[in-house]
Parts: sequence; structure tokens; C-alpha cells
Amino acid sequence: MDYVKFGRTGLDVSRLCLGCMTYGVAERGNHVWTLDEATSRPLIRQALDMGINFFDTANVYSDGTSEEIVGRALKEFATRDEVVIATKVNNRMRPGPNGAGLSRKAIFSEIDNSLRRLGTDYVDVYQIHRWDATTPIEETLEALHDVVKAGKARYIGASSMFAWQLSKALYTSRLHGWTEFVSMQNHLNLLNREEEREMLPLCADQGLAVMPWSPLARGRLTRDWNEPTERERTDEIGASLYGQTVDADRRVIEAVAMVARERGVPRAQVALAWVAQKREVTVPIVGASKPLHLEDAVASLSLDLSGEEIALLERSYIPHAHVGF
Repeated sequence: MDYVKFGRTGLDVSRLCLGCMTYGVAERGNHVWTLDEATSRPLIRQALDMGINFFDTANVYSDGTSEEIVGRALKEFATRDEVVIATKVNNRMRPGPNGAGLSRKAIFSEIDNSLRRLGTDYVDVYQIHRWDATTPIEETLEALHDVVKAGKARYIGASSMFAWQLSKALYTSRLHGWTEFVSMQNHLNLLNREEEREMLPLCADQGLAVMPWSPLARGRLTRDWNEPTERERTDEIGASLYGQTVDADRRVIEAVAMVARERGVPRAQVALAWVAQKREVTVPIVGASKPLHLEDAVASLSLDLSGEEIALLERSYIPHAHVGF
């Protein structure tokens, strides 16, 4: 496993980040396909054994149980200084006023709740889980700055938003001398490349780490178009992300299959290699519900796609609506 600097920080992270939305109590939250703790733990251990030191979760994943499962596993399998833990705040965690959002009250409450569930004194990267249009960005950024100064987070990051919003946040932090976002967790894969227009150039210019979520388009890039999985059939979020441009998307999936066949490798390796090779990308976030998923993810880092192969993979893409914000 290779390690890289996380944007312009001094933090060293593995070239893959394990996304932990897959791990949680299925009866809690809105992901009925999640894996229970007994099934999740061997996969977290496997990731560590492969050299992955970066783990991304969120307070909202399976109503906080993802953080609990990940926290207990990492505490048993690794020392705290060996791993990089990222989590997120914004989505609703309880009913009523102040149960969601990026207000000072919500952030101060949720960082403590996340630390308790993770069983740690601090997180390495504390990320806003999308933009909160109901709270002034000044309030959010000052609260995050205070979280860092209190020692509860080492860095702060952002996730899917418009480039103008990220630019405004960076400018506001600099104006006040507050802690700045050092990373962008955004939606990027062969089925949705809209971030190439403005967000990726902005991150490259400002030195932000880029950590794409859903690099395999929730598994759609790994199999034939007419082979949906049980997760796909029950994944309402996935349907909203990939339901508008089916004809073009089908051609992209066929191109992935063609390159994979000629290379003699699984399609997952081809699709993930395309993301990992983009110069703006620091570390893709990969999910894993089976040991093979981690094996393919690590192998993709050694798959050097040619210019001709990349052109073939990108040829059928058409503009998509912004989704996932």
C-alpha cells in the first residue's frame, strides 16, 4: 500500500479509504442492506492488514451504529495513532428543533456524540455532510474552528456542494483566520463526471484533498446492466443518483466490460483505476461487503490504464444533472 499526503496537510493516508456506510444495524437508519457487527469486523481487519489506514463514516449511518461498530473494531485491531478516522455531521439524528444541521449547537452536540460512539478523544477529519442553507456559513465555520482548537478534530473537510459554495467557505475562513477545509468528499465516477467542470479544478488550485464517494457507482460499473443486486433494488438513494441517463450509462458500462475483458481483470478494477488515476484525486472511498471487494480495490491501484483505454471509457458520457447534493 502506498501513502500520500492529504491535500496540503502533513497527514499521511493510504491510497484507499474504507467507506463504512456498509457497516451498521440494518434495523436502524434507512440502509436495510448493511452488515451487522460480526460480519463487518473481519472486513475492517482485512483492510488494516492490507495497509489501509483511512476509515470514513458518518453520524447518520445506520443511526450512529456504523460509528459504534467501526470504533470498537479499530480500538481492538489497531492503535489510535495508526489510523485516520473521518466522520461527518449535518443529517438528522433526532426529531425536533436542532436535531440536524450545521448550527453551532448541532455541531457541538454531534461531535461529542460521534466521539462517544467511536470511543476516541478526537477524529482526524470532521466533515460537513453537505451544505446547510439554513445556517450562515460563518456560524458553521467558527464552530468547526472551535472544535479543532478544542482538540476534538485535527482537520475539517467538506462534501458534495457547488464550487461557489466551497470557494465562499474558503474565503470566509481566511477572512477570519479560522481553520480551513482541507478536503472535498464528492461524487465522481464514470457514470457521473460533473465534478470535472468546476470542483476538481478548484480543489487542485487550492490544494484540497479529493476523496470521491461511490467510485463504482454503487456497484453499477461492476456488472452487466440487467444484473441488479438486492442492494440496488432497495437502495433509494442509488436510484435517485443513476436513473436519468440510462442509455448513455449503459454504453459506459459496456466500455468498462470491454476494457476489463481485454485486460483479463474484473470490471471493478478498471472502474476504480479510472478514478484513482485522475490527477486531482487523492484517495477514493471504497465500500466492501465481501473480501473480494477489498482485493479488487487494492489491485486497481496497480492497473495503469492507457490513454486509449481512458478515451474508450469516457467516450459515451453525456452531461448529467447535479445529484447527491
